[in-house]
Amino acid sequence: MFLKETAGYPACGASNHVTGGVDAGMTAGRPMPTQDDVLGYFNTLSNWGRWGEDDELGTLNHITDDVRLAAARAVRHGRSVSCAWEVAVPEDMERSTTTCPCAADMPGAENMPVPAFHKDRRWGFSSERLGVTFHGNTLTHVDSPCHIFWDGMMYNGRSHALVDTATGSAWASVTAAANGIITRGVLLDIASVRDVPWLEPGQGVFPDDLEEAERRQGVRVRPGDAVLLRTGYGRVRHETGAAGGFTQAGWHASCLPWLHEREVALIGADTPQDVQPSGYEDVLMPVHAVSLVAMGLWMLDNCDLEACARTAAELGQWDFHLAVAPVRFAGTSGSPVNPIATF
Repeated sequence: MFLKETAGYPACGASNHVTGGVDAGMTAGRPMPTQDDVLGYFNTLSNWGRWGEDDELGTLNHITDDVRLAAARAVRHGRSVSCAWEVAVPEDMERSTTTCPCAADMPGAENMPVPAFHKDRRWGFSSERLGVTFHGNTLTHVDSPCHIFWDGMMYNGRSHALVDTATGSAWASVTAAANGIITRGVLLDIASVRDVPWLEPGQGVFPDDLEEAERRQGVRVRPGDAVLLRTGYGRVRHETGAAGGFTQAGWHASCLPWLHEREVALIGADTPQDVQPSGYEDVLMPVHAVSLVAMGLWMLDNCDLEACARTAAELGQWDFHLAVAPVRFAGTSGSPVNPIATF
């Protein structure tokens, strides 16, 4: 049985109670930032100018050569798992496939400059033309800093006018990460910390959750790390096929100073990051907005972290080598990706 899409996750043998905002039971007793505090993060957590006026990498600057070497040393078992969802056809992707069982029969083959092309009658081929909208709540993708504007501005003080409808963004696009994002990944399993199969829609993750996960898992987030947040929503998707709606568990805005202080290079989650509703009337997605615009903190949305979590628990190892290789789409605000965790 499925609940209404806007109500959040479908039932999977547990309560699907949804609050009007961030769950009151989660916020009680916690020092919660006010809306003015969150708006102040655009200044207090800003990395504008930190790595120079022309910097487009943002927090990826935390990934130094030494950080990459440390990531390589995290490989202790040689086991790799994907942290991405398969892109479904036709639900997630428009696809047209051309098949030619015998290439010599292809129209125009006789005009090919290589004579053997139209003489060899044993080989054929297939090819595809793909169309995909990767931003949203379904596909695993990376967000580069030009994805979000705030008051018409992008990371490091550049105007939204640098994004052209024909050519894309001339600033902080995904090609800034053309050399890949190679670093140590740390999985923080918040659903396990709270001893639930998954966090309910509207439940936020807070700094004390992150530190309790560190304590239980025997790991500590270091500068340059990628932090992957498991809310358990991947389990929901696997068990019911649900993927949609705008009410979800995720990072609460109160985590932003923690991420800034720890000098995290990249964050990911098995949802589209922000807890929704955010709990702030005038800031729809504070984690997206502050991270990408003020901090230049890159994001991995909609990861599938179930295999990663099972492997980490089996091996007793919650850090790993993480490799993210965005496609070099010129001027785009992100890319579909297949993050690979190697233990």
